[in-house]
Amino acid sequence: MDLFTSLLMGSAVAAGFYMAWNIGANDVANSMSTAIGARALTLKQVIIIAGILEFAGAVLVGSHVTETIRKGILDNSIIGNPQTVALGALSALLGASIWITLSTWKELPVSTTHSVVGGLWGFGLVLWIRTGEDPIQWFTLGRVFMSWILSPLAGAFIAFLVFKGITYFIFNSKNPIKSTRIYGPVLIGATFFIISTSLLTKTNLGRIILGEQNTFSKASLLSLPVFAMGYLAGYLVIKYKLGTVESDNYLERIEGMFRKLQIITSCYVAFAHGANDVANAIGPVAVVINYIYYGTVGATVEVSPWILSLGGLGIVVGISTWGYKVMKTVAFKITKLTNTRGFSVDFGAATTVLIASKFGMPISTTHTVVGAVVGVGMARGLEAVNLSVIKDIVYSWAFTLPVAAGTSAGIYVLLTTFI
Repeated sequence: MDLFTSLLMGSAVAAGFYMAWNIGANDVANSMSTAIGARALTLKQVIIIAGILEFAGAVLVGSHVTETIRKGILDNSIIGNPQTVALGALSALLGASIWITLSTWKELPVSTTHSVVGGLWGFGLVLWIRTGEDPIQWFTLGRVFMSWILSPLAGAFIAFLVFKGITYFIFNSKNPIKSTRIYGPVLIGATFFIISTSLLTKTNLGRIILGEQNTFSKASLLSLPVFAMGYLAGYLVIKYKLGTVESDNYLERIEGMFRKLQIITSCYVAFAHGANDVANAIGPVAVVINYIYYGTVGATVEVSPWILSLGGLGIVVGISTWGYKVMKTVAFKITKLTNTRGFSVDFGAATTVLIASKFGMPISTTHTVVGAVVGVGMARGLEAVNLSVIKDIVYSWAFTLPVAAGTSAGIYVLLTTFI
């Protein structure tokens, strides 16, 4: 291996770890911040649990195959030269990482996927200017932009409905304990059904269990027994543990049920997040390494287990160091969270993402979770939401694509000037 390839490989590995660190520092707030805000878990517990589950998700069920150009933003056939693809992937990774670091420093939740898409867009713009051929898939880019708008609105709407439903059917009923015994098992069963279906459709676990012909219908059918088991377990636990309406602390007991559900949903999101979003960090690394060893870059490339481990480790380090910054914003600064509100956020966000995957719609988990938090706040009135924080978050989302694109373009120009 000559000096150039050694430097290129070292840079790719370092950039991949840096991006994974950014994912841990910023994106993990999606999975665990509501548990902190509702006091279901402490920050220390969240760091330990999220670290273990994110690493496990990345290494155990993270995909061993990744797209060369994430989300199909650029046309590989127009780019052609494998070295160009490798350098562009590295530039996009660095451009996205720098933007996410700045956002985390300002304690603002941004989408790591949108950041990578912005980085690839900047790389594509440079190629278009230089060669006169446009490699950018503008329709695909438009779909990503639409998810910027649809994700928070859908998350807010579903979380709003879930929280309103819990309030109406349980807390505002004549007998909250009796209502909890009726509706609680349904919510518990539905929670496990969504977790099971999501894991089978959105992670490599589905391909391991159901094979390459994994479909949403097959995953849903396999998850029906999970719903039944969740319903039965919920019925038995609520029947024997909840107490009676005459107890002084019956409302606290109801909140306790939702606290347990919230911890379960948060753990699921952390595991699934590690399995899915690690590709944002290690995908470009795999592209560069594939180019170094084979001299070619196809539409997809193999991801070695050590690269998945690198991504998982980077995410864990990110959670442990700067993870608290964005968690603090989502947990405490948007609206006040309780266990029922936190569960509504998690349930609403998970349902939104699942429905979106069924219809093939691109969606940002970050935007969906923040939207769900806002939706739960709006259920109690506009005054329950901190609009100044929301304004800052929306500005950061609007700047994600152009800033990541500009930074990536500048890095690519520098790299190709000296190489």
